[in-house]
Amino acid sequence: MAALVSNPLHEALRNALRVVEPMIGEIDSDIETPYRQFQSGTVWTGPTAKLFGDQFAQLRSRVRASEERIVGELRAELGRTPIEVTEEEAAQIKRRYGLP
Repeated sequence: MAALVSNPLHEALRNALRVVEPMIGEIDSDIETPYRQFQSGTVWTGPTAKLFGDQFAQLRSRVRASEERIVGELRAELGRTPIEVTEEEAAQIKRRYGLP
């Protein structure tokens, strides 16, 4: 039986999550603060402000849905990716994905 080594794709996916999750937190914070300020009604009022507020809410929802999809897909792929593979498989994975 061939010796098993760490799967470079599994490591790359874990690293991607470590990078992406804090970025998503920043994006959430960067959108949420102005969104709440705008929704308070003290920033801008009137019909144009209402239209802008509705569009802002839609964009905020799209951003959040995209964030959830990105993290969900990374986690799902990580869950399907074995932690260890044979040395030959590891070499193939590295070549295929251009991993060090």
